[in-house]
Amino acid sequence: MSETTAKTIAADLSPHAYQRAAEFLSGLDEDWARHIATIGPCRLEAKPAREPYEALVRAIAYQQLHAKAGDAILGRLLALYPDASFPSPEQMLATAPERQRACGFSAAKLATIRGIAQATLDGIVPGLEEAQHLPDAMLIERLVPLRGVGRWTVEMLLIYSLERSDILPVDDFGVREGYARLKGLVKAPTPRQMREIGVAWSPFRTVAAWYLWRLPVR
Repeated sequence: MSETTAKTIAADLSPHAYQRAAEFLSGLDEDWARHIATIGPCRLEAKPAREPYEALVRAIAYQQLHAKAGDAILGRLLALYPDASFPSPEQMLATAPERQRACGFSAAKLATIRGIAQATLDGIVPGLEEAQHLPDAMLIERLVPLRGVGRWTVEMLLIYSLERSDILPVDDFGVREGYARLKGLVKAPTPRQMREIGVAWSPFRTVAAWYLWRLPVR
């Protein structure tokens, strides 16, 4: 495996890695140093035992919703499967769509969730063991063609399930607005600008994103 490929699958979101990342980012300039000192240690909580299928479904469930609303909708879905900690792809597809819609999903979101379940059975969505050995770019390329699954959704999988340490979701509103607040900008950078700015934060872009999420939106 090449050095470049190895870096793309670096999975280290341990407390020690958080400390190294915070020290690196604090050394960039006074704005980063002040913000990190105010927030304190990074407390990003990953779920490394979570299968990619489940991580993707959860990301879709919360997409464009406040956490409380997402919790409620996902809770109603899980209640349909009292004997499982999370419904399997087979269970998801065997349930009448009308029952799942009643949980609060839009037609588009439900179609995406059921599509993820089918793609898992078809081998397109990899299992956890396989995903752990696939580079970031390869996972993104493999999954974004699925209906309703965008780059942001896959990046949430990379961060919260696969513990990838150098992910910057530039399409994320909170990341771009957070950077605008950090730097006192009138206008938030575009995704393309954010990607260019974030190059300087590698290899700790995941932790940088977490700190940017801690800045209040205007």
